[in-house]
Amino acid sequence: MYKVCNDQVGCTESAILAAMDIAIDDGVDVLSLSLGLGSLPFFEDPIAIGAFAAIQNGVFVSCSAANAGPDYATLSNEAPWILTVGASTIDRKIAASAVLGNGAEYAGESLFQPQDFSPTLLPLVYPGANGNLSSGFCLPDSLDDVDVEGKVVVCDIGGGFSSVAKGQVVLDAGGAAMILANPERLGFSTFAVAHVLPAVEVSYLAGLAIKSYINSTTSPNATISFQGTVIGDALAPAVVSFSSRGPSQASPGILKPDIVGPGVNILAAWAISVDNKFPPYNIVSGTSMSCPHLSGIAALLKSAHPDWSPAAIKSAIMTTAHTLNLGGKPILDQRLLPADIFATGAGHVNPNKANDPGLVYDIQPDDYIPYLCGLGYDDREIGILVQKRVRCSGVTVVSEAQLNYPSFSIVLGSTTQDYTRTLTNVGPAEATYVVDLEVPLATGMSVNPSQITFTQVKQKVTFSVEFIPQEKENRGNNSFAQGSLTWIRVSDKHTVRIPISVIFE
Repeated sequence: MYKVCNDQVGCTESAILAAMDIAIDDGVDVLSLSLGLGSLPFFEDPIAIGAFAAIQNGVFVSCSAANAGPDYATLSNEAPWILTVGASTIDRKIAASAVLGNGAEYAGESLFQPQDFSPTLLPLVYPGANGNLSSGFCLPDSLDDVDVEGKVVVCDIGGGFSSVAKGQVVLDAGGAAMILANPERLGFSTFAVAHVLPAVEVSYLAGLAIKSYINSTTSPNATISFQGTVIGDALAPAVVSFSSRGPSQASPGILKPDIVGPGVNILAAWAISVDNKFPPYNIVSGTSMSCPHLSGIAALLKSAHPDWSPAAIKSAIMTTAHTLNLGGKPILDQRLLPADIFATGAGHVNPNKANDPGLVYDIQPDDYIPYLCGLGYDDREIGILVQKRVRCSGVTVVSEAQLNYPSFSIVLGSTTQDYTRTLTNVGPAEATYVVDLEVPLATGMSVNPSQITFTQVKQKVTFSVEFIPQEKENRGNNSFAQGSLTWIRVSDKHTVRIPISVIFE
């Protein structure tokens, strides 16, 4: 572990670069960075610069996508030589429910699970019912004129104040318990938090229903039921609200994030405080949790396949990803709607399948130079990244979507676009694959050849893909569409899938 941040100056560029250089010199195989600096030109991004040096030395780099979702174009760490990791739920919930006097019950979560909290219904109050936003958020001093003594208090999440701090405000004001209501942007994403009083966080729609109940009766009441750990959520994995979304601002022709992985309510080791007041573990949510999951998977893949390049490992992870949840339905987002491609990337990581991808889309470090020239960077700016002299005038410049990446992200106007990809066989020596297309809305596609045959391991085969614009009327109100290109091995139906995003111009 390399320390790059502190309370005084934060995470300085010099510290990040120094740590990455030292790690490379130390001979590490994988770098895991649970930090990000927003969307930057790659030559100004110390993580992108350090990561390029890492892949030049065969070191895989995994980074957090950031926690600025669900808004689009909120990513950090967008360079194509980095695995950009979004966050998803797991099938474990630390469950609690808000139980109302009318018999309705709304599921939620809480890490604090008191065993002695009475099931007796208590008076229920929403301090924000009078339109006072501060009271609705349960901000400091906002409950001074509200009678919450011995009551269950509904507090809105947000207002620049943490959920735990809201609980302290309620407790200090004499409240007996707290129901935290999600804002619309959080939707159905709830989190297990160590509250200071009996509490439960519920979804946005549940919060609306609870407030409606309060307004419907002169004597609303409620309690909280605590169920402990519950396993087997069929909606998992789902993309969590905070997970940053694409498209990439730094390079729109590269689909980001690449993958999503477990990042909600993750139980892990925690730095021991100076006074040893807290246990050496914690439950935390964030893309800072999902990133190390993928880093560990990359380390396992590197151990199993020491000759694979960082790009080959990334390809194996992406082309084998899940696109369905445990219930066999498409992966959902915080709205309980199918998550789009800018939320999931290739999908949810599938570690076991990643160990045997069959085919990989490989990229060598020098392959990025024509791509960087195509971004419009000048020779000096590219030199900062690749640490050697580059002359774009002597390079065959390629567009972003021409990079041999295990996805497509294109902007489609009125003209047909053609791209190539090269596959490397890392499966059985003799194998035949046929293509299967999920064609994006209002887009035509053709692949040539539509069948490929390998006769040896590490053999490379190139194919071309044509994207053909269709009538604009077919787009409806959609600004983008998504699909996939899958190679299916004839002998055993093994699949190698890459996602496709099409932004309409």
